[in-house]
Amino acid sequence: MKSLTNLFFAGFVAILLAACSSTTPDSDAAGAGVGGSGSGNGVATGTVGDGSIGGADAYDAGGLETVFYFDFDKATLRPESRSALQGHAANLRGNPKHIRLEGHTDERGTREYNMALGERRGNAVRDFLVLNGVDTSLIEVVSYGEESPASAGGDESSWALNRRVELK
Repeated sequence: MKSLTNLFFAGFVAILLAACSSTTPDSDAAGAGVGGSGSGNGVATGTVGDGSIGGADAYDAGGLETVFYFDFDKATLRPESRSALQGHAANLRGNPKHIRLEGHTDERGTREYNMALGERRGNAVRDFLVLNGVDTSLIEVVSYGEESPASAGGDESSWALNRRVELK
């Protein structure tokens, strides 16, 4: 009976040690995120290439503004953004191309909140373009939150430059 107890105890210790070991990620699963970090909330994050949609299908902005700024903690388009976006809508109606809207925030707030705010800002630009006749299937919205600042300063003027959506 004593040897059976010792055998059971040795097996139990072996199971505990196996449960505590670390595992390495599967090589197929490691590349699935394309260099980004998943947040689990349906928001695409991370970097893909140089951030542009290349090739023959690349969108030509035709000299129109491609960066649209937002007020602190807001996802409402400013009036000065609307005329440029109307120009983009006209271009995209006449020459449909795939575009990406990249939403950004300043560093204030939690990472999760900023990811959601960046997405809301991208969606505000997308909704404006769709209301002006752009096919929704041509538009991809990505949120980078606070992860890709345009300005590294810690003052209001730097934060204002980081609260933006970039059209690419």
